[in-house]
Amino acid sequence: MAESANKNLAVRFASAGVGGPLILGILYFGPPWAWFTFLFLATGVGAWELFEMGFPEDVTARITATLMTLGVALTTWLYGHDARVLLAVLLAVPLFAQLLVLWRLGEIPNAALRVTTTAFGTIWLGVGMTAMAILRREGGEDGPGFVVLALMLSWLSDTGAYFAGRFLGKAKLYPAVSPKKTRAGAVGGIGGAVAGALLAHFLFLKSLPLTHALALALVAGALGQVGDLGESLLKRSFGVKDSGGIVPGHGGILDRIDALLVTSGFCCLYVMFVRM
Repeated sequence: MAESANKNLAVRFASAGVGGPLILGILYFGPPWAWFTFLFLATGVGAWELFEMGFPEDVTARITATLMTLGVALTTWLYGHDARVLLAVLLAVPLFAQLLVLWRLGEIPNAALRVTTTAFGTIWLGVGMTAMAILRREGGEDGPGFVVLALMLSWLSDTGAYFAGRFLGKAKLYPAVSPKKTRAGAVGGIGGAVAGALLAHFLFLKSLPLTHALALALVAGALGQVGDLGESLLKRSFGVKDSGGIVPGHGGILDRIDALLVTSGFCCLYVMFVRM
């Protein structure tokens, strides 16, 4: 068991060593549209993973729902400042979700699950992933730094939770949803988020006040763990362990961005409504 865990940890670090420089290169040296393009592609993969769980026997429905998600992402990127467009998206998505299931009827007992999966997933991923692109664009010179902060709040929280859960305590946090998560891991996750916020404040995002950085860490770090639990709940409901296998040692795209969707969204709101 320990050997398997160590091997998985090594694969995780290897994946980060390959993917990390690529992500940072696009983020810091590419224009905002290049960062959006990268996220747009990741959104498509994540949507496919989600709808593969929701529509396991219907490729046409998966393709349609994935295209809907990409349409929401592109609309949010281009017209996110227009409240009328966003309201239209919120009204249209549930309607199209129902139309999709009426078109691809399948088994009646699963129809409600497929409608809600499509409506929720389209907005969750289409808007949530684009928030990271908007954060890069609207943050000005500090835009890349705020994106890195959101990444650190998510991924250092995950790392802190992993080590705290492994070495400091085994009391389960929410075994019905995620059997491996522990209470010590939850505390360690908050500690990891705080460490990420401190690194950001002192190293590369000095314009962020320390009190704001700590508040972001505490709130976004805690809510990010809720996002992680929420995705675990979806997978358990669908009867799968990982959303996919595209990221070695990490599972699928959804397994990597469940908390990030929350931390990046929270940082985006901070930049738009507090910092501005």
